[in-house]
Amino acid sequence: MSHLTKNTGAGASSATATTKDEPINFHHPFTPYDVQIDFMRAVYDTLETGNGQVGILESPTGTGKSLSLICGALTWLRSHKRRLYEADFQSVAEKMVGEPDWMVENALLRKREDLQRKWEAREKRLGEVRNREKQEEEDARLKGRGAKRARLDGGADERTTARRTKGDEEEEKEFLIGDWSREGGDVDDDEDDPLYGISKETRALLERTGLGFGSRAGKLEEEEGKEEDQIKIYYTSRTHSQLTQFISELRRPEFPPSVPSGAAKTKGQKGDGPTSEVVKQVPLSSRQKLCINPTVNRLGSLQAINDRCTEMQQSKSAKKCSFMPSAENIKTTHQFRDTVMATLPDIEDMFRIGKEVKVCPYYASRTAIPGAEVVTLPYPLLLQKSARDALGIKLEGNIVIIDEAHNIMDAVANVHAAEIKLSELRRARKMLGVYVKRFGKKLKGENRVLVAQVGRVIESLSEWLDARLKAKGDQGIADTNDLLKARGADQINLYELTRYIQESKLAYKVESYASHIEEEQIPATSKQQLQMTTSSVSSPVLHTLVSFLNTLTNLSTEGRVFYEKIKPQPGTSQASAASPDIKLSYLLLSPTHAFSSIASSARAVILAGGTMSPFEDYKAHLFPTFPPAKITTISCGHVIPSSNLCVWTLGSTRPSPPGTTTTAPDAFEFSFQKRSDMNMVRQLGLAILNICTVVPDGVVVFFPSYGYLDEVVSIWQSPDPLSQNAAGPAAPQKSIWDRLGVKKALFRESKGGSSDDILAEYSNAVLTPDTTQNNGGSMTTSAGALLLSVVGGKMSEGINFSDRLGRCVVIVGLPYPNINSPEWKARIEYIESTALSRSIQNVPPSEGGENTVSIRPTPQQKEQAKQAARDFYENACMRAVNQSIGRAIRHRGDYAAIVLVDRRFGTERIKTKLPGWIRGGIVEGSEKKGLGGLMGALSSFFRGKAS
Repeated sequence: MSHLTKNTGAGASSATATTKDEPINFHHPFTPYDVQIDFMRAVYDTLETGNGQVGILESPTGTGKSLSLICGALTWLRSHKRRLYEADFQSVAEKMVGEPDWMVENALLRKREDLQRKWEAREKRLGEVRNREKQEEEDARLKGRGAKRARLDGGADERTTARRTKGDEEEEKEFLIGDWSREGGDVDDDEDDPLYGISKETRALLERTGLGFGSRAGKLEEEEGKEEDQIKIYYTSRTHSQLTQFISELRRPEFPPSVPSGAAKTKGQKGDGPTSEVVKQVPLSSRQKLCINPTVNRLGSLQAINDRCTEMQQSKSAKKCSFMPSAENIKTTHQFRDTVMATLPDIEDMFRIGKEVKVCPYYASRTAIPGAEVVTLPYPLLLQKSARDALGIKLEGNIVIIDEAHNIMDAVANVHAAEIKLSELRRARKMLGVYVKRFGKKLKGENRVLVAQVGRVIESLSEWLDARLKAKGDQGIADTNDLLKARGADQINLYELTRYIQESKLAYKVESYASHIEEEQIPATSKQQLQMTTSSVSSPVLHTLVSFLNTLTNLSTEGRVFYEKIKPQPGTSQASAASPDIKLSYLLLSPTHAFSSIASSARAVILAGGTMSPFEDYKAHLFPTFPPAKITTISCGHVIPSSNLCVWTLGSTRPSPPGTTTTAPDAFEFSFQKRSDMNMVRQLGLAILNICTVVPDGVVVFFPSYGYLDEVVSIWQSPDPLSQNAAGPAAPQKSIWDRLGVKKALFRESKGGSSDDILAEYSNAVLTPDTTQNNGGSMTTSAGALLLSVVGGKMSEGINFSDRLGRCVVIVGLPYPNINSPEWKARIEYIESTALSRSIQNVPPSEGGENTVSIRPTPQQKEQAKQAARDFYENACMRAVNQSIGRAIRHRGDYAAIVLVDRRFGTERIKTKLPGWIRGGIVEGSEKKGLGGLMGALSSFFRGKAS
């Protein structure tokens, strides 16, 4: 396994790197630093190696990671395309071996001219679109509407229409489920079909209009301007805002054409032809983000929008969607495609373009996929195979780049997670009862049987949860075999039942009917029977039930089902508090199987992030079968000079004598067993008080949990006996909290509070000199601010504490998860058993042919399995720590101090799990030098910056 660790400071270099065979110009729009060159080279080499190669790449936030990803990947892609064309030309020549030279040259000339003609036609068409878009934006700017046209959302008048009472016939047409059979259904069962999950009518429509895929495509696929499918990069990140930022970066660099230089040269043109070609990028998203039909997108929930959309496409639907691509609007659909290909749009642009040309962006975006070089999409659309199939995404032979990948394992677990509450099941049963009362006699054949089965499943789950709610114990693991024992529900085929609910649109029909009768203002007695509010429509319980039932069909070893009693939240009504609730939740214990379809399909996979350390979990749980040579890792240094970083481990208040190996009596150790020591908590407060004395501007302190933060603040706010003794018995008692408030304005993150409000107030206090605040009844003046936050909380990810906002980041303790929780007990048990199984399977069978499964594990193998579980547990803690540390130092000119308060940060095992740039900045032996050593180091560090 190749591993490159760089902590090379801030030296700058040209945008050219040399690999084994050739120099590479990465076309970086600026002069890149050495660490950026290393990063781009690692990206390029990983993609070039291909054949399933994996790159796990770490580059600190503020080092231009996104731009480096773009330059490394797009440089390789354009180079790869040119080489493919040249190989194609070469194959023509090889087939004509023995023919006269003039015939070979003429054939090659025709081949190049054909490629040139197609390339010129496409670029000319897209150039005209770009010019038109620029002119329209300029016209909009001159009219005072801003450079970027406002997003159109249909307006309130479009989304609200006059209500009228529906007659029986109209109700049946809208809410009664259609005929259904196990053999038929409404959707073809071929999961390999990229149109799997789309109604038959829509499939036929897409194929007729040339929007199908593969051999199913209709004759209109050969329309003018149709793009050929080609190798592409699928880029995914956690949020739409991160994708929008990536697209913005994608507009910066310019890359050479994707065809050989001679082929891109027009007739009569002097020189080598065009020097650049705009990147073709298409963003994908859900209907919830892209639907432009006001009667559909007002439904709010994703599942309701999906069901309503597919229902409107069916042949018997009275209300067709006028925005669907069709034979009548094929030119408009191609206009949408060309605009997307020409303008590097984000999701808001896609919505706007669709509204302007009056074609559905969700479906029409697929026409841009074949010719796209980069496809951007959020995690759920890439990580779920069903979502990839529905969008026609084929990973085979293509590139997958996962950004912000430090949380990829959690992301995989989250997209496969599901939960349902007892209160939701009760509401679902009442809604289903009202629906059956109205339409039960109209249901035919299998509809009647399967709707009854849905009711039995709901009742069985409800009975199990109701019994557990009355029993002792707040949480635990549920036996999935027991969940469906009541009402004979364990005899029901769940796979078939969930398929029925989805294909028949039962959930949408039931909940739409419930919403309809509410709007018709039914008698109060019936409303009381339903016990529903409008919130039930926005939180569709039957869709929630389907998601949960789907998890029960997964392999039993992959996940566990847990139950947990729900405590009333502060501020809830007395009625809610009097009605206790309980929930079932499914947790995917391992991402290996779920991620394997990506790892085994793509040409190359890159996991990139600012804080990827420690790397071992990704190898063990995402690529467990990959040999070391198939995985490349790199941990880049920061672009800041070493003098801009001071990392200190504060292990105790007093320095340890030289040569001492025992733990000091005043050591800081915030383990679960020791962290409530009031004296240690007070010493922590005094240490932070000293830090606030020498550190200017903003100080951010991260605690292991919200509960512990509350405990610490409570102790700090109580009178400090040490302060009273020092000042004399007659002096007023002053708490540590009061003394901190004299130094800096105090802010504290709360679990249910608004992080935006706290951040705005904190930023204002830091950037406004000599802040005056009310501190315990007296007005005090402070310089800067102190923010108390939580590792894994709202402030620990995605927040930018650059420059004065984060001159010092303090990490208190190691935030290990609660190992006694049912979830973590199950995880640890699963990892141990999996590691042990792999260890046994790696032992060759005996000469007598004995099966390896029967081999008993050795004590050494058992210990290795336990160590694998311990490493996973510790790595989860360190990933959270590293993410919090990464909030500071966001650009080359930034500087900050990082203080790690816990003696365990000084151990070699923990140090190796910190990012390389942090390890390189740790002051050697600082864990032994106490608070006095820290104050000296901080004073010298910030004095040097001030001068």
